[in-house]
Amino acid sequence: MSVTTGSVRQVSVGRTVAWVLLVILLIVTLFPFYWMLRTAFSDNTQLPGHPNSLLPVETTLGAFKRVLGLSSIEEAQAQGGSGAAVNFWLYLRNSLVVATITTVCQVFFSAMAAYAFARLRWPGRDKVFALFLAALMVPPIFTVLPNFVLIKNLGLLNSFAGIILPGAFMTPFAIFFLRQFFLGINRELEEAAMIDGAGHRLIFFRLIIPMSAAPIATLAILTYINSWNDYFWPLLVGQQENVRVLTVALGVFRSQTPQGGPDWAGLMAATLIAALPMIILFLAFARRITNSIGFSGIK
Repeated sequence: MSVTTGSVRQVSVGRTVAWVLLVILLIVTLFPFYWMLRTAFSDNTQLPGHPNSLLPVETTLGAFKRVLGLSSIEEAQAQGGSGAAVNFWLYLRNSLVVATITTVCQVFFSAMAAYAFARLRWPGRDKVFALFLAALMVPPIFTVLPNFVLIKNLGLLNSFAGIILPGAFMTPFAIFFLRQFFLGINRELEEAAMIDGAGHRLIFFRLIIPMSAAPIATLAILTYINSWNDYFWPLLVGQQENVRVLTVALGVFRSQTPQGGPDWAGLMAATLIAALPMIILFLAFARRITNSIGFSGIK
């Protein structure tokens, strides 16, 4: 009886400690996001006088109006914001165009490459795949300079094509992710389709793709979020305003300093609006992403 009681107490204490640590970790993780909300809903002229306030200072929607272009230059400057025009909707459209095209192209080409590595038999297949896996260990920053030189020589600087092309083709992670799932598809289905006269193209589009909807959707979500959040490459090749994406625009907005001080409220409001679609997208499909990644890892 005492042993059982002692075990229950140990389990209860251990579980309590674990929950306390998880709650602390959750607070530490979410606090920057809360601070961003607090700053976005504050009056920018009053922020310097209340640096330690946990609540919004003089709660207002002025920062959001400035970012969305709903307030005049005089109103923006009176609220401590920048008088410069911020073409938020143009930058939002550019981000949507870049992220959508990059996602569609990368998922499509990666799926074809993964099918070739998983379902087709050809000399040197495993060796070539090993090279792709080795590319996972190469930091992306190492490919920036060669890609920049190539895009410059092609005359694609300050164009959507220059921003999109380096990420539009397959990536090692995407190929590995889809290949692991394709390997688990029953070959008898493929053989039955071949007996009925279907070729590899028909099998790929009519059999493999429909059966792999879940991992393909997961890869598309991850690719879209990554492309949406990309900053360094669009900054290098997309300097002109007509191709500027949201992440780069936030940096430009940061540099517009009224009266020698940054418009922190406006910057946090713009960052919140830019991040909100991706946060909603990730939360809506978080379970599917986790399950698909776990399934691909097991395979």
